[in-house]
Amino acid sequence: MSTADAVVETDLLIIGAGPTGLYATYYAGFRGLRVAVVDSLPELGGQVTAMYPEKQIFDVAGFPAVKGRALVDGLVEQAATARPAYLLDRTASTLETDDDGVTLTCDDGTQVRAKAVLITAGIGKFSPRPLPAGEGWLGRGMEFFVPSFEPYAGKDVVIVGGGDSAFDWALHLQGIARTIALVHRRDAFRAHERTVQQVLDSDVDVITKAQVTELRGNGTLESVVLDVDGQSVEREAQALVAALGFIADLGPMQQWGLEVEKRHIVVDSAMRTNLPRVFAAGDITEYAGKVRLIAVGFGEAATAVNNATVAIDPSAKVFPGHSSEGS
Repeated sequence: MSTADAVVETDLLIIGAGPTGLYATYYAGFRGLRVAVVDSLPELGGQVTAMYPEKQIFDVAGFPAVKGRALVDGLVEQAATARPAYLLDRTASTLETDDDGVTLTCDDGTQVRAKAVLITAGIGKFSPRPLPAGEGWLGRGMEFFVPSFEPYAGKDVVIVGGGDSAFDWALHLQGIARTIALVHRRDAFRAHERTVQQVLDSDVDVITKAQVTELRGNGTLESVVLDVDGQSVEREAQALVAALGFIADLGPMQQWGLEVEKRHIVVDSAMRTNLPRVFAAGDITEYAGKVRLIAVGFGEAATAVNNATVAIDPSAKVFPGHSSEGS
């Protein structure tokens, strides 16, 4: 449905179409619920689709390694069994609860009337942290994400950052880019130790105590100027990836009356929030011992859907039996 000012009636509304939201969509269908899914991005898959579709993911049960794009494709196929109504490229703006259900209004005027809501919005809306020297260079050789490796074939690439994304992209671009330099302002890294060691053992030129001071080129990027421990160094580069992390923002959700702790929604063991009929699962949640992994999000999604089912229909059971027992 794409018509603004429409009213969508459903049993369960899921806010967020990333991996956790897609699995919750499937599971809601398994529980016999009608389901609608709202997401501010124009495509399914959330951060995985937007930021690292080519990245190998290692923490999903049953897959020694799976590309982000392949994982999303499988989740979308699985979710299709629930015949969901997808409301993409629109932001959840206001949320009102009453004794009978929840009403969500989107930024385009679309209203969704649901019997329960499950928030699986990851980190909420996110925007990349800017590279000060890169102002005006976006799309002219500088990018924040690497959705495809093909544009980097045969190029001299500079990656700026010290986190998982920077090291993952440095690792995966080997054999594709002509040269790779990873630039970080400190000599300690936030990335996973195993990945850091793989990059250090590779042909990637790791430059620490350094920062980018200038991008040069006639129309498109030709070189990058670095300050390396006080010394100015110019390096040939036709592509720069500014992997400096991103700024997370819960956006309008902060005005809904949810209990929030450090930009995360507090839930109990049933994935209930402090608002009636409103549940949450995945990276957006907070509770004692929380671990932010895709695999954890899948389990939380099933817990949330099963408990939401009882909120929708008090005669239902929390545990429906195993999906393998279905016909």
